[in-house]
Amino acid sequence: MKNKPFFIEIFWDTPQLRVLDFLIGFHFFDYPLTEIARGSNVSYNSLKLFFPEFIKSGIVLKTRRVGKSDFFKLNIDNRFVKNLIKLDWSLTKKNILPEIEVLA
Repeated sequence: MKNKPFFIEIFWDTPQLRVLDFLIGFHFFDYPLTEIARGSNVSYNSLKLFFPEFIKSGIVLKTRRVGKSDFFKLNIDNRFVKNLIKLDWSLTKKNILPEIEVLA
């Protein structure tokens, strides 16, 4: 990844965090596992190893099935996910506001 998101820079660059970062950034949409893997730059096989735990813990929800593909999205009603989104926004603001002040 060329320009790592602040979320990944602050915490470690792991497949789980890449997936969470992708899902936080696009939390209004649902995706099949192949698109989640592609969008987060994680191998499909790695995703299949930990994604069931995301479902079990309520971090993601299955939204629908199209053909043979199940679609998932971030569960924004989950307390952990709400706090994760707040943390992501806080890190983004903290890192972007100094740059904006320098440009002004």
